[in-house]
Amino acid sequence: MRLDHISFAVGPDGLAGTTVTLAGLLNSKFYDGGVHPRFGTRNMIMPLKHGMYLEVVECLDHPSSDKAPFGQAVRTRSESGGGWLGWVVSVDDMEAIERRIGRHSMPGNRRRPDGVNMEWRQIGVRGMQADPQLPWVISWESDPKEHPSQAGKAEVELVALEIAGDPKRVADWLGEPAIEALEEIKVKWVAPHGTPGIVAAQFSTSEGDIRI
Repeated sequence: MRLDHISFAVGPDGLAGTTVTLAGLLNSKFYDGGVHPRFGTRNMIMPLKHGMYLEVVECLDHPSSDKAPFGQAVRTRSESGGGWLGWVVSVDDMEAIERRIGRHSMPGNRRRPDGVNMEWRQIGVRGMQADPQLPWVISWESDPKEHPSQAGKAEVELVALEIAGDPKRVADWLGEPAIEALEEIKVKWVAPHGTPGIVAAQFSTSEGDIRI
């Protein structure tokens, strides 16, 4: 289990405006990730160092975004002004996670502008909806060479996360490996005063450290 990516829901400026703002802050480039047809969403991707990436996602005017848990979560966050949606860990053995949570994973896919269809299985989005400090989990089925962290040159490093929540709650949900997945970065757990979840992320950029 390892930290795969962090997800940011667009605000009033939409996908284009939100990515322009973040790209300016981080002094790096986003790439068009394409559409998630099952979820009614689309994203832009910034590759990060150490095989991670930053995803900025928005809902489409599509029935899937009202039905799919991920689409629902993105819409709710965007309608509240946008911001950090959650953190995502990847695993090789999805069956172990299914047994722990007691549910089956669901297929996901994203059609890139170049025609490549990225495929994976995921679980835990409903858990994140109910308690945003919890990660959701994916298991990639596409060629590792096509992983979003390989979309372009990684110039930015994720160095720290501030999460409003309780690591014990996360460990009870997905086991200690969920906490261990964050060991490559600094994590500050703070008591939630309102909605739990990612409060801020700190990045190392060519212009210095940036907290968003």
